Amino acid sequence: MKTKNFGWTGLALIASIIMIFSFSSCTYKTHFLTSSVVPAAQGTVQIKIDANKNYVIKIKLSNLAPSTRLSPPKEAYVVWLVTVGKVAKNLGKLNSTTNFMSKNLDASFETVSGLKPVKIIITAENDVNVQYSTFSDLILTTDYMKIKDR
Repeated sequence: MKTKNFGWTGLALIASIIMIFSFSSCTYKTHFLTSSVVPAAQGTVQIKIDANKNYVIKIKLSNLAPSTRLSPPKEAYVVWLVTVGKVAKNLGKLNSTTNFMSKNLDASFETVSGLKPVKIIITAENDVNVQYSTFSDLILTTDYMKIKDR
């Protein structure tokens, strides 16, 4: 019976597999709660810590009606990050698209933040540069997230 010696090649393979699983496990993913304003909208938030110890935030939504079709109509959807100290920061405008050959209204958003998020909120606003929201036009929100510290 002949046995193979894995040596450095086998060790490198095992180390690669461990690294792949450890990097993928650093990603936090959650779903938005059901909205009373746009009940068909569904989406996810994915948060990962990058090499610079910042939080990479990716949002994907489907079935989100255009903000101009809300009652009353609004200019755009704005993404907010809520910090541990319950401070809300405007991250920017949600990018909406309609897929070719599909009736789904998709939206996406991606940004990097040095602030640790505990909640992500999407509001409908008339001014995308607003710094403080009353959250009276709250569209979607996540539950509180438990993301590991950097």
